[in-house]
Amino acid sequence: MLPANAIDPAAAARWLRRTPAAPPWLHAEVARRMAARLPAIRLPVQRWAQWLPALGGGHSTVAAHYPGAECVPVPPAPPAGSVQMVWANMLAHFSAAAPTLLAAWCQALSEGGFLMFSCLGPDTLRELRALYSALDWPPPAQRFIDMHDWGDALLAAGFSDPVVDMEMLTLSFSTPQRLLEELREIGRNLHPARFSALRTPRWKNRLLTAMCTHMRGADGAFSLTFEIIYGHAVKTTPPAAAANIPLHEMRRMLRHRPPF
Repeated sequence: MLPANAIDPAAAARWLRRTPAAPPWLHAEVARRMAARLPAIRLPVQRWAQWLPALGGGHSTVAAHYPGAECVPVPPAPPAGSVQMVWANMLAHFSAAAPTLLAAWCQALSEGGFLMFSCLGPDTLRELRALYSALDWPPPAQRFIDMHDWGDALLAAGFSDPVVDMEMLTLSFSTPQRLLEELREIGRNLHPARFSALRTPRWKNRLLTAMCTHMRGADGAFSLTFEIIYGHAVKTTPPAAAANIPLHEMRRMLRHRPPF
């Protein structure tokens, strides 16, 4: 089971309704890295579903790997069991109901189909989280789910053979203003305990000053860590339930069985 996901569902829904002109740079880079794993998977793909393509990205890379396959964008939802791969890049950490999302992915897949997904992990934004904590401010982002919990959740959702791993990416920015601009392209703070109203210019200036004091590296750059989680799993037919036959019924069947 996944731990309680501390996300404001209304704020998450507003963010996911956006249709950006192009995926954020980080999303496109993670899509490229995730697509590099596809050659190791030998399962055939005739149709594949891409969850929120405008936000996740990676369409051209995946389409080049499966040139004869049809891509089904989501939304709208594909019919149950109609695709052999679900591609969901950098989306799961925006979901306020992650088990429901996993169930939707599993339902869309045909038997033997597979899931490829990526999302942010709990060490993401650790520099900014430490700064907000030192200033006694609410968290700058929602809590992200650990990769081990994702593995357990995939099994619970009906997948088998889950493979979940992670890598750390560090992005460097020349100014704190540019760092904040990049964060706004990537997402929003969906933590229920975030600041409840708009921040003032005075507050922003205090933030920028604190970033210059505590986050500037020896090279003058401002670095931010992103933990990227990658997951892969297969949808397989669950084993048939064992038949429970009462002892007296078994004796009756043996008494009346036909001769050889």
